[in-house]
Amino acid sequence: MNTNMLTKEEKEKILKAIEEDREFRYALMGLFGYKEVLDRIVSLEERFTKLEERFVKLEERFAELAERITKLEERIAGLEERIVKLEEVFAKLEERFIELAERVAKLEERVFKLEERTLRVEEELRETRRVVLVIAHRFGVLSEEAFRSAMKYVIEEIFGIAKVTKWVFNDKEGFVYGHSSLVEIYVLIRDKEHILIEVKSRVSKGDVAELNRIGKLYERVEGVKPRLVIIGGFIDEDVYDLAKSLGVEVKSIIKT
Repeated sequence: MNTNMLTKEEKEKILKAIEEDREFRYALMGLFGYKEVLDRIVSLEERFTKLEERFVKLEERFAELAERITKLEERIAGLEERIVKLEEVFAKLEERFIELAERVAKLEERVFKLEERTLRVEEELRETRRVVLVIAHRFGVLSEEAFRSAMKYVIEEIFGIAKVTKWVFNDKEGFVYGHSSLVEIYVLIRDKEHILIEVKSRVSKGDVAELNRIGKLYERVEGVKPRLVIIGGFIDEDVYDLAKSLGVEVKSIIKT
C-alpha cells in the first residue's frame, strides 16, 4: 500500500479548505507559482479601476463639451435666423432705395423740363416786352427817354455785363444836326473799345446817317474812333446797305 497517496477524506478536506479558506487557497496558488500572476491581476485591476475613473471623468468632460456644443449650435441657429432677417431687411431697403432713385431721376427729369419751359417762357416774355415797348413808343404811349431807359437791358443782353453811360456834348457848331444842339448817345467802354449805341423803335436810313455823324463828332472830341451800333424794333429794308457802307452795325430788338 502506497503511503504517499491521499485518502478520499483527505482530498475532500483539502478541496473544502481551498474553497472556504482564502489564505490557504492563495498559499497553494503561491506554492504552485500563481502568486506572480495574482499580483499582476491585482495590478491590472488597480489600473483598470483608474482607467474607469479617468473614463468617468472623460465622460463628464464629454458631457460638458456636448452641452457647450449644443448651446453653440443654438446660438449659431439664432444668429442664422437674425442674418436671414437682416438680409430680408437689407433686400427691402435696397428695393426702396432703387424705387427712390427712380423717383428722384423722374423728378430731376421733370425739373429739367420745367426749367426748359421756364427759360422758354422767360425768353418769350422778354420778346413780348420788347414788342410791347416798341409798339408803345411808336404810338406815343412811351416817351423817347422812357423807351431808351427800358432798352438798357437789351444792350446788356447783346454786349454782356458792362457799364453803359450816356455821352452828352453841346454841339454849338451844328456838326450833327446842322444847328447848335445837345447831342446825347449811349456809350459803352469795354477793353478800351468805345461803342456808341443808339436805340430806336424804328430804324430808318436817316437814323443810320445821324449815328454816323455822332460817331465822327465823338472821335473829334474824345480822340477815339468808336464802334457804331444801332438797335431797333422795326428796321426799314433799305437800311442795311447804307449801314454797311457807313460802318454801322444794325441789330434787331425783336428776334426772328
